[in-house]
Amino acid sequence: MTEREKRGPGATPRKRRNRPPSCDWGGKRDRAIPAAAARRLLAWFDPSRRPMPWRETRDPYRIWVSEIMLQQTTVAAVIPYYERFVAAFPTVAALAAARPDAVMKTWEGLGYYSRARNLHKAAKIIVGRHGGELPATVAELAALPGIGRSTAGAIASIAFGRDEPVLDGNVKRVVARLLGIRGDLARPASLRELWDASRTFILPGKGRETALALMDLGNLVCTPRRPRCPVCPLGRFCRAWRDDNAEEIPLKVRRRPLPHHDIVVAVIEDAKGRVLIGRRPDAGLLGGLWAFPGGKREEDETLEAALAREIEGDLGIRIAVGGKIGAVRHAYSHFRVTLHAYRCRPLRGTFRAGSDARWIAPSRLPDYALPGSNRKIADLLADTRP
Repeated sequence: MTEREKRGPGATPRKRRNRPPSCDWGGKRDRAIPAAAARRLLAWFDPSRRPMPWRETRDPYRIWVSEIMLQQTTVAAVIPYYERFVAAFPTVAALAAARPDAVMKTWEGLGYYSRARNLHKAAKIIVGRHGGELPATVAELAALPGIGRSTAGAIASIAFGRDEPVLDGNVKRVVARLLGIRGDLARPASLRELWDASRTFILPGKGRETALALMDLGNLVCTPRRPRCPVCPLGRFCRAWRDDNAEEIPLKVRRRPLPHHDIVVAVIEDAKGRVLIGRRPDAGLLGGLWAFPGGKREEDETLEAALAREIEGDLGIRIAVGGKIGAVRHAYSHFRVTLHAYRCRPLRGTFRAGSDARWIAPSRLPDYALPGSNRKIADLLADTRP
């Protein structure tokens, strides 16, 4: 339903200020972006560009790190992590030589930890196959772990000045509104149209500036909600503004309520006061991080029974479940959890072969990369220790 339909047939037409009298493309949609639009975009970008630490360098390594961190994360959140990461690992070689635990600890708190694991894997490939130099072509970049087509285009254009298109979330929204694409942008036909149009946006030799300008336009002007159409440098070319449906593009997909799970967590203490933590498998959620052992409660199962079952099944030891330390709520992209943490002590059994677990003093917990929810449990543990 469009905004006009929502207002109803008897409603007073909404007044538009500074509405373009017409669209410079005419009525039929064309995948080619007019050269005049590209020139206006670059003229707007020159005084409007946002300052960011990775824009002050042409070092391909640092630009690569920033592009990976910016996947599904805001600029403001990334800046301190970026500065900490490149200080710890200033070159590709330094990152490749680092211990996995050091990489994960430096990344701790930024989330989406597969990005850190893929950065580490890719650094080793770059050192081993490319002489320590980041490759410059989209094809070679996209062959590295954690780099998709849009990220490869961003690195190639921003770091190496290649005339390659980018299609991150901001750019996709800008181009879709310019073209007036109202359907599902994830459809192959829509994606092809968006990629083709994004490529025609690039004036010869202006790949870097175009990529940065489109990203900034989507962040500052062509925003998801309440886009600032009257001040947009591309307004005269925009079908969405002409047709008064900019906020309807991209198509809003109604999200289903996130499922919720109860997770039981064991803070197992031995006779020496040490606690047990284990490293999560690299494959899967929070892979490579250390965590207190536990698992999901099944239906009609008490929290205490679930905890005893999970520990014996995963580690091969039996425990006595003691008092509850507390509960921690946490949300991931596709589900929500409540972690119920209990003090426990081991009774008998030996660790199952292949379980990557170790006993450490509670004071050493800050030395390990923990998921955010487990870090909260560690804080609760510190607050409740006698």
